[in-house]
Amino acid sequence: MSTQITQERMLIGGRWVHKNESIDVYDPGTGELIATVPEATVEDVEFAIETAREGLLKSARLPVHERMRILHGAASYIESNQDVYVRTIVLESSKTIREARKEVNRCIETLRISAEEARRIEGETIPFSQMPGHENRVGYVYRFPVGIVAAITPFNDPLNLVAHKVGPAIAAGNAVIVKPATATPLSAIRLAEAFLHAGLPEEVLSVLTGRGAKICDPLIEHEEVRFVSFTGGYTTGKEITRKAGVKKTAMELGSNSPTIVLEDADIAEAVSATVSGSFGVAGQNCIGVQRIFVDNSIYKTFLDQFITATKKLKVGLKTDETTDMGPLISEKEAERVERWITEAIRLGAKLRCGGRRTKAFLEPTVLTEVPETAAISQYEVFGPVVMIESVHSLNEAIQRSNQTGYGLQAGIFTSNLEEAFEAVHQLQFGGVMINDSSDVRIDAMPFGGIKGSGIGREGVRYAIEAMTEQKVVAFKLKKTPFF
Repeated sequence: MSTQITQERMLIGGRWVHKNESIDVYDPGTGELIATVPEATVEDVEFAIETAREGLLKSARLPVHERMRILHGAASYIESNQDVYVRTIVLESSKTIREARKEVNRCIETLRISAEEARRIEGETIPFSQMPGHENRVGYVYRFPVGIVAAITPFNDPLNLVAHKVGPAIAAGNAVIVKPATATPLSAIRLAEAFLHAGLPEEVLSVLTGRGAKICDPLIEHEEVRFVSFTGGYTTGKEITRKAGVKKTAMELGSNSPTIVLEDADIAEAVSATVSGSFGVAGQNCIGVQRIFVDNSIYKTFLDQFITATKKLKVGLKTDETTDMGPLISEKEAERVERWITEAIRLGAKLRCGGRRTKAFLEPTVLTEVPETAAISQYEVFGPVVMIESVHSLNEAIQRSNQTGYGLQAGIFTSNLEEAFEAVHQLQFGGVMINDSSDVRIDAMPFGGIKGSGIGREGVRYAIEAMTEQKVVAFKLKKTPFF
């Protein structure tokens, strides 16, 4: 793949904009400069909101079939130019070429689901005559666009997680302003190109490339921004909810997801799923497996097989078809994860494999006997590290799984139906995957967590519901209707 440096533009209300001040974008695997993007200012935020006002009027008036046509058109454009999108993801992010292909395919699916769900934005009738004195009234509820949507997206899925916000916003008739992660803005720019090619009215979509510290506050605090959709860290999400004021928000704030493996589990299947779930995208995955609780009777067997499988993973160039795991998003992040590993070992954890860092690359790491006081036990590591601990019962596994401030997804391996249902009801998470790791998601399902893992649900249909408001309509008739 070429590493020719490109000078990108950002999109404001259909206009591609250059700026004198720019931000450098680097390939985290090589450290090479691959592109520059404009550094947006507060004035750019104001202009984006101003044009979004006009865009909202156009978007809300688009017939449903037009919204569907545009969404299908954007999906088809990406499908026809798949190599460009794969290349962009590989260059700017941590993903290997195989992982990038999967993300591009998922983005196409997300947009097509958005098109289909646009036809299902439905209301309901209200029987007003249920209350005395209202016999002459008939009414219904319908959904209308929430308004201007601010979409703040992370680096780990730089294309599909943008699509998960933009697709439903357009399906619901909103205008949307995207603030992509500073480290990975190129995929969002390419997505915007697909929408303009598909005929989206120009003012409906903006992509502001810039630093969150400079432009996020004026975006989320603006009174005309009526919905803030954020995917990222808990601390930032908490600040957004404090600053946003009286408006709708959706927050997906990560987790330190557990998976339970009981004595009657298929060990080979459990090992395969949890190794993949632990180290995909170098562990930079909000539902990636961070903690594994294994029944004591099979603990040694599981641990030995897990370590053997982990050692077979190939860490290296993202462009190599045989590479299993690439770098973290930056050397700074790799250093942080390395510090967390060192702290855990200092507190008494056992390093079973991995742990060595070379610049932004960190070997897949397995720890055992990790004290609960270690940061890596309490917080989301967002790196290629997994903790494997033995338990004596399902109750102990559930109790330890729930002993966290997060609650996004969990997994359990068992052939016992009763124990599976016990886990479903007792695990305090937004999703429980049976005979799978926590790392399971399809783009149509409701996705989100409880506790510190966020507010609301993504997944196209559920995002559309959040990005619309309900309006009650009542007709008072001259006489009581008979149906």
